[in-house]
Amino acid sequence: MKIMVTGSSGLVGTALTGTLASAGHTVCRLGRPQSAAGEGPKEGFAVAWNPETGELGGAGVGADAVVNLAGASIASGRWTAERKALLRSSRIDTTRALVNALAKMNARPSVLVSASAIGIYGDRGEETLTEESKPGTDFLAGLAREWEAEALTAEALGIRVVLARFGIILAREGGALPKMKLPFKLGVGGHLGSGKQWMSWVTLEDVVEILRFAIENASSKGAINIVSPQPLQNAEFTKVLAKAMRRPALFPAPAFALRLALGEMADALLLSSQRVTPEKLEQLGYAFRYPAVSSALSAVLSAKTKPAI
Repeated sequence: MKIMVTGSSGLVGTALTGTLASAGHTVCRLGRPQSAAGEGPKEGFAVAWNPETGELGGAGVGADAVVNLAGASIASGRWTAERKALLRSSRIDTTRALVNALAKMNARPSVLVSASAIGIYGDRGEETLTEESKPGTDFLAGLAREWEAEALTAEALGIRVVLARFGIILAREGGALPKMKLPFKLGVGGHLGSGKQWMSWVTLEDVVEILRFAIENASSKGAINIVSPQPLQNAEFTKVLAKAMRRPALFPAPAFALRLALGEMADALLLSSQRVTPEKLEQLGYAFRYPAVSSALSAVLSAKTKPAI
């Protein structure tokens, strides 16, 4: 298959493009004209496209599938008004431009897999959340709703749309885990806030395999929660991580201190509770490589692995 990927230089994009190329697929890495050839993984080839104008290089024509992973990092800085505007534009405007570019093609891809996040559910306490659960009302929930709405406009073009709602991705190479590990390395690790908030996580290996599964499985459609079937509370996750790292977990981080340091972002990313289940994936028969956090952390921390083909 010929597969176009936006956001190919990120954690998920780098792993996905490498796996797709190794499996024999032709990978087209979409990027801005000035950076398309110089950024991102080496697998596949770069295709210049301009989200502002919608111009897409001719090499992208004839793609069978598109994976849209573009978006500025949620956790890279305090959520000032300017930062929120960037988070919105890098997701919503970019996805709109991508769908507009697909609309101009005579031969369109059969499927668009577009990134989203379980942040769409907001802070939900003990409630068990499936793809049918109502969205939340905070900033991240609103951002995800609009992001998904733009991707869904591709359905009018006859394109199957999959909304990949990512949970907390555990990876050695980047994402949340290296930041979680740092306090434990320094001997000051502990649970966050009350520790009762639910964490819905997934390994990078499973993320890549699920994206491949969504591309290839015609029954995959609409929102899909990309999370392990075994979410757990922050205090328990902390214990498992500390054990895997052979470090103590004695110093909890109070909620007020996290809010003081990170502002609004602390509540949305660290203190909110999201007990999410992968109901759609289980119905479709996907078999998780790492359903339990103990084996997942052991594998991620002990091996210099790449997502398997």
